[in-house]
Amino acid sequence: MQDAAPKLSMTQVLVCGALVVTLSMGIRHGFGLWLQPITQAQDWSRQTFAFAIAIQNLAWGLIGIFAGMLADRFGAFRVLAVGALLYAAGLVGMAFPTNPLVFVLTAGVLIGAAQAGTTYAIVYGVIGRQIDPSKRSWAMGVAAAAGSFGQFLMVPVEQGLIGGLGWQQALLVLAVTALLIVPLARGLREPGLGGAHAPKREQTVLQALAEAFRYPSFQLLMAGYFVCGFQVVFIGVHMPSYLKDKGLSPQVASYALAIIGLFNVFGTYIVGMLGQKLAKRKILAGIYLGRSVAITLFLLAPLTPGSVYVFSAVIGLLWLSTVPPTNATIANIFGVAHLSMLGGFVFFSHQIGSFMGVWLGGLLYDRTGSYDIVWYLSIALGIFAAVVNLPVREAPIARTAMPQGA
Repeated sequence: MQDAAPKLSMTQVLVCGALVVTLSMGIRHGFGLWLQPITQAQDWSRQTFAFAIAIQNLAWGLIGIFAGMLADRFGAFRVLAVGALLYAAGLVGMAFPTNPLVFVLTAGVLIGAAQAGTTYAIVYGVIGRQIDPSKRSWAMGVAAAAGSFGQFLMVPVEQGLIGGLGWQQALLVLAVTALLIVPLARGLREPGLGGAHAPKREQTVLQALAEAFRYPSFQLLMAGYFVCGFQVVFIGVHMPSYLKDKGLSPQVASYALAIIGLFNVFGTYIVGMLGQKLAKRKILAGIYLGRSVAITLFLLAPLTPGSVYVFSAVIGLLWLSTVPPTNATIANIFGVAHLSMLGGFVFFSHQIGSFMGVWLGGLLYDRTGSYDIVWYLSIALGIFAAVVNLPVREAPIARTAMPQGA
C-alpha cells in the first residue's frame, strides 16, 4: 500500500514545493503587464493577446489532467523538470512573436503546458501523499501562500524589468528564471514512485475517474472552481488595462497586483489553517460570496489609487484561498492515490472559467469599449459558486472493494 512507502520530510516538501510554486505562479501573475506593450508593438487588438492567454489557461487545465496522471504514477520530479523546460521555451517564444498564431502557440499552448507541470496539482499531489492528513490542509495553505508571495515578489520585479530592459528582454530573463524549478524539483522525488517497487493501488485510473464523476460533490466542486478561474484571471489580466483606461498610472496597476499577492499570502495561509477546524464547504461559500461583495463595492466607489489598493487587499485575501480547501476536500473524499489526477480534472474546470474570463474580457472590451459586462458576470457567478458549494459532502466516500482489473 502507498502509505507504507518511506516519507519525505515535511520541511523538505514544503520548502521545495513552496519555491516551485513561487516561481511558476509568480511569473504567470505578471502577464497582464505585457498586454499593452505587446499589443502596441505588434499592432494587435487586446482580443488577440487575451485569446492567447485564454488558450494558455485552457491548455494548462487540459494538459494538467495528464500531467497529474503521470505525477501520480511516476512521481513529481520528472513532470516538474519537463514543465520547467517548456516554461523557458514558451517565454522565449513569447518574446519574439512573428504573428498571432506563433504567439498563441508559445504564450498559449507551451506556457499552458508548462504551468500544468509546475503548479498546484503536481505539488499538492506530493503534499497529499507525504504529509499527515492532520496537517494536510495547513500544508496546502502554505504552498498556496507561497504562490501568492511569488505574485507579490515577481510582479514589481517584472514591471521593473519591462521598464529597464524592454518587454522582450524581460521575458528572456524570466525564461532563465523558470529553469530554477529543475533543481528545486529534486527535493520532491518521492520514495517508491516510478520505480520497480511502485506501490499498488486499490483503484485503476478509470475506476477512480468513474467514482469521482458519479459523485455529486465532485461535480459541485468543479462548478465552483469554474467561477474561481473566471474571476481571478479576468482581474489579473485585464485590471491593469482597466485602470489605465480610467486614467490611473501603470504603477498603480503594478502595485495593485502586488498587493493582491501580498494579502493572498495571508488569505491562503489563514484558510489553510481554518480548513483543519471548520467545514471546508462553508469556507468556500464564504470566499465566493465575499468576492462578489468586494467587486460590487469596488465598482460603486469612486475610482482612486486608494480605492484600488483597498480592493486589491480584500480581493487578495480571497484570491487563491479557494485552492487549499478545494484540494483538501478532494483528498478527504477520495484519498490521495489519484489526488494529482482528480485535482487536475477539477482544475480543468477552473481553467475553462479562466478561458472564458480572460477571452470575454478582451472580446467585450473590443466590441463595447468597456469591461462592465464582465465585471457584472463576475458578481453573479460568485453568488452562484457560493450556493453550489454549500451542499458538498466532505466525508470519505463509502467504497466497496473492487478487483484490480475491473
